[in-house]
Amino acid sequence: MSEAQDMPKDRLVDGRYRIVRKIADGGMATVYQAVDVRLGRDVALKIMHQQLAQGPYREQFIARFHREANAAASIASPNIVQVYDTGEHDGLDYLVMEYVKGVNLRAEMQRKRTFSVRETLRVVAETLGGLAAAHAARVVHRDIKPENILINSRGRVQITDFGLAKAISQATLSSTGMLLGTAAYLAPEMISDNEALPQGDCYSVGIMAWEMLAGRVPFQTDNPVTMVFKHVNENVPSVATVCTGIDPRVARFVSSLTNRDVADRPADASVALDRLQELMRTLPPDALRYRYDPTAQPQPTTAMSALAANAANAQPQPSAQPEPDVRPQSPAQPMARMHSGTAPRGNDDPTGTIAMPSPAPGSGSPAAGSPFGGDDSPTAMQSQRKSHIGLIVGIIVAIVAVLAAGGTWAWWYYAGPGSYNTMPKPEGLKCEQNAPCRITGVEWKSYESALNVSDIDYEVSRAHSDDVPEGDIISTDPAYVDAHVSKRREQKVKVVVSLGIRQVTIPEDIKSSDDPLAVLKQAGIEHIEHSDDADEWSLDVPQGMLISITPDPGTTIAHNETVGVVLSKGPMPVQMPDLIGQTKDYAQKTLENDKLEVTFNEEYSDSVAAGHVLYTSQDAGSTLHWGDAVTVTVSKGPETVKMPDVVRKSTDEARKELEALGFKVKIERPLAGAEVLHLVQSQDPKAGSDVPKRTKDGEPTTVTIRVV
Repeated sequence: MSEAQDMPKDRLVDGRYRIVRKIADGGMATVYQAVDVRLGRDVALKIMHQQLAQGPYREQFIARFHREANAAASIASPNIVQVYDTGEHDGLDYLVMEYVKGVNLRAEMQRKRTFSVRETLRVVAETLGGLAAAHAARVVHRDIKPENILINSRGRVQITDFGLAKAISQATLSSTGMLLGTAAYLAPEMISDNEALPQGDCYSVGIMAWEMLAGRVPFQTDNPVTMVFKHVNENVPSVATVCTGIDPRVARFVSSLTNRDVADRPADASVALDRLQELMRTLPPDALRYRYDPTAQPQPTTAMSALAANAANAQPQPSAQPEPDVRPQSPAQPMARMHSGTAPRGNDDPTGTIAMPSPAPGSGSPAAGSPFGGDDSPTAMQSQRKSHIGLIVGIIVAIVAVLAAGGTWAWWYYAGPGSYNTMPKPEGLKCEQNAPCRITGVEWKSYESALNVSDIDYEVSRAHSDDVPEGDIISTDPAYVDAHVSKRREQKVKVVVSLGIRQVTIPEDIKSSDDPLAVLKQAGIEHIEHSDDADEWSLDVPQGMLISITPDPGTTIAHNETVGVVLSKGPMPVQMPDLIGQTKDYAQKTLENDKLEVTFNEEYSDSVAAGHVLYTSQDAGSTLHWGDAVTVTVSKGPETVKMPDVVRKSTDEARKELEALGFKVKIERPLAGAEVLHLVQSQDPKAGSDVPKRTKDGEPTTVTIRVV
C-alpha cells in the first residue's frame, strides 16, 4: 500500500473498514472517516504515515500508537474519544476510534475569536471531567490543546489523541529526545524537569481557557524556543490584564491552573473540577455572560500573527499574463452617396450618351429625293427632336436622381444608422469575440460619461446585489454592447446600479425577545445557525429565549452572513434523590448541586438520629427542574424530659407526676405487704437526668420507683 494520504475512497482496510473520506492529516498519521462493514457504524480510522512506519524510530512510533489505544481504552468517560480496535494492514499500523461528528476547539476559536465566561467554563469543566477520569486511571494526557478538544454535534467536549499519554508512574517525556506537545501549552516542569504530571494537564487546560477568553495565548512570540523559555521562566499573567471587567474569581481560577509552581496548582483534574463547580455556583449571570471584545482596542501583533492574517485574507491573484484584446470592431457605417443625373447608359455605349442618327459626313443639303428643302429638311427636324428628347431625358434623369437621394436620406434618417445610437462598450469590460457582450460589473460613473458622450438618454435605479460591488452596474436595458437605442422614439437606457450587499443589524433588544429566531428573520437575516442539540439548560433564562448570539446584538452585517444562536432550554430536569436517613450536609450539597432551592425543618424523632433526614417534601425519583423548591425535615433526635425528684413523695403523688410527663411508672415494693410509710425511697432514672420520653419503638419510657 502507498502512503496513507493516498488511500482512495471505498478502499477496504483489513477486510473490514471501508474508507469514506479523509478527515485530517497529522504529523504522525492520517485520519479517515470509514464504515465498519461488520457492525455498520461510522468510525474514525487513524493510519500511520508510511515514512514513519519505515523510519529509524519505527518502534517508538508504533509504541506511541499502541499507547494511545491502551490509554484511551483504560478510561471510561463520555468526554474521552473511545478506541475500538487496533491492527496492521500492509505494514501500516492503524487505530479504529469513535467517529465524532463536529469540529475541534481550534476551529471554533478561529470562528468565534473569543468566548463568554459561560462558554469557556463549560468547555473547561467537560475537559477536566474527561481528564479526571484519565488521572483516576493514572494516565496523563500530556498534549492538551484546542486541536485535541473535539466539540461534538451535541456541543459536548470529547478529548482525543492520547498518543503522548503515559502512566503517572512513568512520568517523563519521550525517550527519543524529541520534545513532544505544543509549545504554547506545555507546562514548565515538562520542559525543564522532563516530568509529565496530572498538574501539567491542568496547566494546559488553563492556557487553553486563557486563550478562549482573551482570543490569544498569554505568551506571544514567533519562536517556539522563546515560547518554551517564557513558560519556564515567566509567570503566566492574569487573564484580567487583557479581559478587563472579567469577574476576579474567574481570573483567579485560571491563574490557579497556570501557576508556574506545580505545588500551587490543583493536584489533578478532579480537584480542579471541584473548584470550578464551586465557583460556577457562585457566579452571577452578568459574570457568566462576560465576553471580551478584542476589536474594542488595538492588540499587539507579531510577525507570525501577521503572516497568519495575511494567509487567512489572501485572495487568488489575477494571472500576470496579459489577455488579448478581443473587443469586436464596430462595423463601418454605410455612407449615403448621391448619384449625378446622367441618362441611363446603353448596353453598347461606354460613353454614357444616348445614340442619335446624324447626317452623313460632307452633306450640306437634304438628302436626294427629299420632298422638303431648307430649314424644313429632315435633318433640321431631327436636330430639333434630338434637342427636345435630350431635355426630357435630362429632366427625367434629374428627377430620378433627386428621388434616389431623398430615399437614401429617408432610409438613413428613419430606419438606418441615423435613427439610433449604439450602446458603447464600457472601459475595462472583457468581451468574447463574436459573442454578445453583456454590460455588467463595471463602474457606473465611468459608463455614465460614455453614455453622455454618445448622446444617449438614461434613467438610473439602484438595487442591492450579493455579487456586484457597490457603485458598479448590475444590468442595463438594452443589455449588450452595440445594441440599438432609438432616437425617434425618445428611448431611454435603463441602468440598475448596485448598492452592494444589503446590510442588516442584529436587534439590540433581541435578548429580551420570546422568539429570537423570528426577530432575526424579521430583521432580514437569512442564514441563522441554530441547533436544538446545541441549546443549553438555564436556571435564569426562560425556555426559548436567547443565551448567546454571534455576532453580538447591535452588530451590522451582510444579510447573507451566518448568525449563530444558542437558545435556552429552560431549567434542566433533575430527579429527586433519595435522602431519607442521610445527613443534613449531604442533603444540602446534593440538592444544591442539582440547583434545587432547599429549606430545612426539624422534628423530634425516636428512631432517627439527630442531624439525619426524616422525610422530604418531594418523593425520591420524582422529576423536578432547576430552581424548584424542596423542603427537608431533619431529625432533632428523641424528645427528652428532665427527670423530676420524686424521692420521699407518696406513691400516688410520684406516680401522677411521672405519668403527667408521659412516662410509664413501675413500682417496686421490696417488703411487699409490709409498707409502712408508702413513700418513694429511690427512683431510676435519677432526678435531674435528661430522659427520652419514648423508646426507639415509640413506647413511653419506664421509670422505676421503690416504695417503703
